[in-house]
Amino acid sequence: MAKNNNNNNENKMSLEEAGRKGGETTAQNHDKEFYQEIGKKGGEATAENHDKEFYQEIGRKGGEATSENHDKEFYQEIGEKGGNARAEQNDDN
Repeated sequence: MAKNNNNNNENKMSLEEAGRKGGETTAQNHDKEFYQEIGKKGGEATAENHDKEFYQEIGRKGGEATSENHDKEFYQEIGEKGGNARAEQNDDN
């Protein structure tokens, strides 16, 4: 009987494979607006279920992870890009 269970398991796809196939199918059947709408709904639900401290904590964790993975030059580059973008906004006004 154990042999039958092994054969049955061999015919089943893994959870990872099922997720990948489902994701591919969803991507084929939906457009950018679909993903924007579910993202918006998810963001609204998260905002309703979490407080300021939640966002502070995930921001802190993200900042720590970023600083562990990037060097001084990274911060100089993004600072320069931000400064240039702000200067362009001011020029437009």
